Amino acid sequence: MAGSKETAFYYAILSAGIAHAITNACSHGNLTYCGCDRDKHGHQDPDKGWRWGGCSADVKYGIRLSKEFLDAREVKRNARTLMNLHNNLAGRKLLEKNVRLECKCHGVSGSCTVKTCWVTLPHFREVGYILKDRYKDAVMVEPIRGRRQQLPTFLKLKNPQSFKKPVETDLVYIDSSPNFCERNVTTGSIGTHGRLCNRTSSLSDSCELLCCGRGYKTFQYIHTWQCYCKFHWCCHVTCNTCSERTQAYTCN
Repeated sequence: MAGSKETAFYYAILSAGIAHAITNACSHGNLTYCGCDRDKHGHQDPDKGWRWGGCSADVKYGIRLSKEFLDAREVKRNARTLMNLHNNLAGRKLLEKNVRLECKCHGVSGSCTVKTCWVTLPHFREVGYILKDRYKDAVMVEPIRGRRQQLPTFLKLKNPQSFKKPVETDLVYIDSSPNFCERNVTTGSIGTHGRLCNRTSSLSDSCELLCCGRGYKTFQYIHTWQCYCKFHWCCHVTCNTCSERTQAYTCN
């Protein structure tokens, strides 16, 4: 697998996903050696007028196990290893930065005499959307080698005029992306020939983008489905069969 921006996204979302799954399992009591984060339980914040309570997600525990599991594989000291470690960290950092505070009011007739708050995980789909945006803005980097040895020591932005390091939450890559339009066994690309596309879309499923400028074919087919279903006592359902002629498009 080349060190492309697609690989960067894969490592980041895998790292964030493992941390999210472990933290979520801890919060639901599904793992033996962890549970809720009790560090702040019962502590009050006099300035904001609420106290910690409930079951806060122990995201630090999930992040630590994700790091131990994934980073342990990166034993070689080369540019690709540094890239993988950075993207693993970026996935975990973005998960940690997007936990949210939930609160509940207590008091007579719904008054907020006392308010307890706890930390919850974001839905993982939200993390995925954030990582997708980072993938679009991924930065190309290159390794810098130490003076006394030829092994790379850190990554910097690929700019001959700068030694600036990438931000922790940036996704980084060292190789340009392969051409995914054509089939390539070496890179694992299956190409886009014959792919269904959307003629009216402006997103990634559009025929203009997905077909890589090769054009597309239009074909018609009969779409059938069950419709006007009725429940009869007791106990079965009868349905009519509806159909319509529709068009679809595939890439040349």
